[in-house]
Amino acid sequence: MPVKIRLQRHGKKGKPFYWIVAADARAKRDGKYLEKLGIYNPNTNPATIELDVDGAVTWLQNGAQPTDTAKAILSYKGALLKNHLAGGVRKGALTEEQAEEKFNAWVEEKAAKVTAKSDGLAKAEADAKAKALEAEKAVNDARVAAAAEAEAEAKAAEEAANAEATAEETANEEE
Repeated sequence: MPVKIRLQRHGKKGKPFYWIVAADARAKRDGKYLEKLGIYNPNTNPATIELDVDGAVTWLQNGAQPTDTAKAILSYKGALLKNHLAGGVRKGALTEEQAEEKFNAWVEEKAAKVTAKSDGLAKAEADAKAKALEAEKAVNDARVAAAAEAEAEAKAAEEAANAEATAEETANEEE
């Protein structure tokens, strides 16, 4: 039975959510699967990926073929690297401890990159909020200044009307 590691779509229209599964190649895309290996949510930034790396490596060692997208996800999470290192251990090129050490170093480096991207996105979002707040403050200040100017004009017009009325009254009294 040919086994594929592939994505199984879930979620609603326009909001895809995927399960990463090991399934018979002849099964339907969203049909029967042998084992659920993880989840992939492309709706978040960066995309959320939870993967059972050891389970994926086991399936890869047993001959499962990942699809292109699944291969990219397995590579991103380090399953392909762990499979490669396990092959080196089987051949005697390195020991189990060395392979585990290399894998853990890679995982830490990858986690640092993901954290840096998340921090960068959060900083960009905070900068955008600050810029929007400054623009809103500028608009509010302009609105307050325009209102004060209009109020001053109205007061000046009222004073002019009062002065004119007073002048007219004094003119009428003199007659």
